[in-house]
Amino acid sequence: MFKKVPVVTALATAALLGAVGNASAQDQVVNLYSARHYQTDEALYSNFTKATGIKVNRVDADDAGILARLKAEGAASPADVILLVDAARLGKGDADGLFKPIKSAELEAAIPAHLRASASAEGTTWFGFSTRARIVVYDKMKVKKADVDSYEELADPKNKGLLCTRSGAHPYNLSLFSGVTEHLGEAKTEQWLKGLVANMARAPKGGDTDQIKAVASGECGIALTNSYYLARIMRSNAPEDKLVADRVGVVFPNQDSWGTHVNIAGAAVAKNAKNPANAVKFMEYLAGADAQNYFANGNNEWPAVPSVKFRNPALQAMTGGSFKSDTIPVSAIGNNQLKVQQMLDRVGYK
Repeated sequence: MFKKVPVVTALATAALLGAVGNASAQDQVVNLYSARHYQTDEALYSNFTKATGIKVNRVDADDAGILARLKAEGAASPADVILLVDAARLGKGDADGLFKPIKSAELEAAIPAHLRASASAEGTTWFGFSTRARIVVYDKMKVKKADVDSYEELADPKNKGLLCTRSGAHPYNLSLFSGVTEHLGEAKTEQWLKGLVANMARAPKGGDTDQIKAVASGECGIALTNSYYLARIMRSNAPEDKLVADRVGVVFPNQDSWGTHVNIAGAAVAKNAKNPANAVKFMEYLAGADAQNYFANGNNEWPAVPSVKFRNPALQAMTGGSFKSDTIPVSAIGNNQLKVQQMLDRVGYK
C-alpha cells in the first residue's frame, strides 16, 4: 500500500526523503506528487504495487502548489513522478525546466502526439493519460440546443443574461480560452470574451458542479463545465441529483468546426528524480488498459489511449458513443495563457 498525505508539507517531504534513502537499497519505490484528488485512484496505485512490487509514496496538492514546491526543493526534491490535471500547468512545469525528458517506445506508441509534449533529441517531458471535455450545459426549459452548439454562440446577444461560469482565471477556463485563441486569433478572442461578460447571468463564482446546479435551479440558462462533473451527477442515485440531470441538456460544442475542447491529466518524471526507472514504469502502467479503464469508469474521464475499450453509461449517454474533439496540440495551449489573462483583465472577466 501507499502513504497518502493530504497536502505537501515539510513533514511529508521528510518522509519521502526517507523513502528515497530506502529506495537506494532496494530500488522498489516511486515518490509521487499528485494533483489528482479522486478516491477512485486509490485502487489504481495499489494495483501498480501489486503488479510490480514498487511502493507508491504519495503527497497531494494542487497543480500550482506542486510546481512551486518543486522549484523550492530544487535538487533535494524527493519527487519522481509529477501528476497534474491541466495541460497548461504541465506546459508551465516543462517551460520552467522541472521535468526530465524520457524515452519510452511504449508511451510513444500508446499516447497520441497531440496529447503529449513535443519530443526533443533527449526525449519527451510529459504525457497525457486521460481527457475531459469542456462542455456546455443548458436549461432545457429555457434554451434551445441549437443556440448553444458552439463556443462562439455563448457570446451571441441572443444569450444575454443566461451564462454562468466559474472564474475566468481558473485553469479549466484559461485552457479553453487559450484553445479558442488558437482558432480565432487574439483580436477575435478578446471580442468573444467581451461578449461572454456581457451575457453573464451573475458574476463568476463557485466550481463546475455549482454551475450545473445553477442551470438546474433556473438561476442560469447556460454554463460551462468539465464533462466528468456532469457524469458524476448522472451516475448518482441521490434524488436531488436525478432532478438536476433531468433538467439540464448537454452540448459538445463545435462539432461542425474544430471540435470540442479537451483538457488532460498527465504526468512527467521530475527533473531530479531519484528513481527514474521506476517513474517510467509507473507512467507506462498509467497507459495500460487496466489503468485507462480506471480513469474512464472511476472518474468519468476518457482514456488517452484510443484503442482502450470501456463502459461508462454516463459518458455513453452524453455523447451517443463518440464526439469530435479538438486536436490542436495541448502543448500549444500553455503558450497563450499570459495573453488570455491579459484579455480577461481588459474585458473585466473576473
